[in-house]
Amino acid sequence: MAPHKLLKVEVLSKTHVKPKKPLGRSECQLVTFDLPYLGFFYNQKFLLYKGSNFDEIVEKLKAGLGIVLEEFYQLAGKLGKDADGVFRVEYDDHMDGVEVMVAAAAEEVGVADLMEEMGMATFKELLPYNDILNLEGLHRPLLAVQLTKLRDGLVMGCAFNHAVLDGTSTWHFMSSWAEICRGSHSISVPPFLDRTKARDTRVKLNLEKPSDAPEKAKSAENGDVTKSDPPLQEKIFRFSESAIDQIKSNLNSNPSNGTKPFSTFQSLSTHIWRAVTRARQLKPEEITVFTVFADCRKRVDPPMPENYFGNLIQAIFTGTAAGLLSAHPPEFGANLIQKSIEMHDSKAINERNKDWESNPKIFAYKDAGTNCVAVGSSPRFKVYEVDFGWGKPESVRSGTNNRFDGMVYLYPGKSGGRSIDVEISLEAGAMEKLEKDKEFLMEA
Repeated sequence: MAPHKLLKVEVLSKTHVKPKKPLGRSECQLVTFDLPYLGFFYNQKFLLYKGSNFDEIVEKLKAGLGIVLEEFYQLAGKLGKDADGVFRVEYDDHMDGVEVMVAAAAEEVGVADLMEEMGMATFKELLPYNDILNLEGLHRPLLAVQLTKLRDGLVMGCAFNHAVLDGTSTWHFMSSWAEICRGSHSISVPPFLDRTKARDTRVKLNLEKPSDAPEKAKSAENGDVTKSDPPLQEKIFRFSESAIDQIKSNLNSNPSNGTKPFSTFQSLSTHIWRAVTRARQLKPEEITVFTVFADCRKRVDPPMPENYFGNLIQAIFTGTAAGLLSAHPPEFGANLIQKSIEMHDSKAINERNKDWESNPKIFAYKDAGTNCVAVGSSPRFKVYEVDFGWGKPESVRSGTNNRFDGMVYLYPGKSGGRSIDVEISLEAGAMEKLEKDKEFLMEA
C-alpha cells in the first residue's frame, strides 16, 4: 500500500475527558527531575489494535479514562506557576481535562498496512501534538489521545507532556487505564504523586512561551532543517530471544578480572553503539557518546517507589574515541557503559541536581552528545500487555517527536520472552550501511 494513503485521516470529533468524580483543586510542584524537559516535545506513543465496533470501543475508552483520571488527575490538569515563578502541575474541576480526538483513516487502510516498518513520519497524521513543546502545557492539556478508525482495527495515538512524566509513569498510566477498561472497579497500583519526596528544591525559571525554549527545539518546531540536520531514516531491528542471548553470552565469554557479568541491557547497548559507530564511518579520533536515560527510582536516597509519578530519570553519558571503540573487543565498550551506570549512584544524582539548580538549563531534545547513540524507553516496559478488553496491541512504537540522529527506543519484542525491538533513527547514509551490517544483524 502506498504510504501517502495513510495521510487521508479525517478528524471527526474533539472532546475532553475529566475525572469522573469532582476532586476540587490541587497543585504539585515540578522538581529538578522534571524541569529540564520543558524544551522537549510531547512524548508520543503509537499503539495499533485489531478490533471491530469502533464506536463502542471509543465510548469504553472514554468511560475508562474518566475513572483512571481520578487517580492520575495530574494528567487532566495544566502547567502553571506559583507566585514565585516555580513551575507546577495545577488541577481543578473547571479545567478541560484530557483532549480526545476521534478520527478515521481512508477506508482501505487496515492493520496490516500499518505493520510495515515505515518511518513514523508516514504515520504523523495518526498522532496528536506533533512538534508541540512541553512548555505549551501552560496553554493546552497535558495528555492528548487520538483514536483513529481503521478497516479492521484502530490506532491509539497518545501525546504526553514529558515535563510531567517519564516512560515508567507513562506505561503505569496506560496499564492502569487498560485495567479499568477490562472491568476492574479500581486500579491495582495507584500513583505516588508527591514529587517533592524525590527533590524539594524550588527552582524559578523565566519561561513563558515556546520562544523561550532552546534553539534546536524551536527550529524543529518551525520545521527548519539546517545543514547540520540531514534527513533521518528510521527502522525497527527485531532481535529474537536467541539473538539477544547470543549477544550477551558472546560478551560474557571472556570475563576480565574484577568485572561483573554484563547485563542484557549493557550487552545490547554495546552491540548497537559499536554498529552505529561503524555505520557512521567516524574518524578514529572523533568522539562518540553513548547516552542512556536511566530510571533513578531505586538510585535516589531514600529510594522512591516504582509507582512514583513524574520524571525520575537522568541522562548518563559515556564517551570514547571511535577508533578505540572499534579497535578493541566489545568488552571495552561494555565496560565503559557498565562503569558509567554503576557510578551514577545517589551521590552522583544529587551532585547533578545541585549543578543544574545553580545554573538551570532547559535541554533541547538533541542535547544527548556528539555522534551519540541515545537510548530511551525500556524492554522492561510491558507495552504488549496494554489490553483494554479486545486484545493486545499488534504494534507499539514511539511517535515522530524527540527524534534525532542516533536516537534509539527499546521495546520488548511482540514474540515475548527476552526478544527486543530496537527502533533507531539515523542519517540516511549511515542507516543504509547499518542495514547491511551482518555483524549487527547477527547473520553469519
